[in-house]
Amino acid sequence: MGTILVTGSTGTIGKEVVRALRARGADVRHAARNDERGGPSSVRLEWDDPTSLRSALEGVERAFLLTPFSENQEAYGRAFVRAAKDAGVQHVVKLSVIGADAAPGIQLGRWHRAVERELETSGVPFTILRPTNYMTNFLGYYPADKDGNLYLPWGDAKVSFVAPSDVGEVAATVLTTEGHLGKVYTPTGPDAVTAREVAAILSSASGRNITYIDVPEAAARDAMAAQGLPSWMTDAMLELHAICKAGWVGATTDDVRTVTGRAPVTFRDFATAHAAALRG
Repeated sequence: MGTILVTGSTGTIGKEVVRALRARGADVRHAARNDERGGPSSVRLEWDDPTSLRSALEGVERAFLLTPFSENQEAYGRAFVRAAKDAGVQHVVKLSVIGADAAPGIQLGRWHRAVERELETSGVPFTILRPTNYMTNFLGYYPADKDGNLYLPWGDAKVSFVAPSDVGEVAATVLTTEGHLGKVYTPTGPDAVTAREVAAILSSASGRNITYIDVPEAAARDAMAAQGLPSWMTDAMLELHAICKAGWVGATTDDVRTVTGRAPVTFRDFATAHAAALRG
């Protein structure tokens, strides 16, 4: 098997894809804007620079497409697909988002769906992954504060969180085995949990007293504004929160097991594995 390009290779999901591919002995070329490692397996990718994109794809047989969380991500994804076609890439695995095919959907979903359509009509063989909300978001995007308060506008809806390691395993399997062309997979965890249940699991794993506080959307918007987030990002995040609260990301699938042959990580197992980070 030839070279596999992984974009976003320094991020949460990209790192897991690289790790899983290397475990399979794949020839991985990791690409990212801030990748300073150098060497033959590393390439710096500037999404606004077509020359950079062509260089990253030179000699690549298969690719994992993860666009940055940006208001330009649709344009970046479309440009990647066109460049991949020109480079003769034989398989692109696109990281999308759960519900990207919903209409009218949310803005992030529409951006992802536009790139999915670009792939579908490009003639480039493809597979699409639409994972649900990531377990690691409780370590980064919305961790409990120093007092153990977990603020989210989710009500009591259930969410089928997935471990990034499972998404990485699914992507690596799809990129290195046959039978996945044209398929759409929705990796989720084995069960769905509420934010209140998440707080209890995190408390048990970390030894901290973590309490979920259901906040109004307006309060969440104010908090994001206070952090200096741009308006497009605030709007996108609030839409994500809204579909969580509406219960639209509570369904589970067996896609992790179907693709990889093993059960997905439970939220409790994830919390136990990251107990040190949860303690702060």
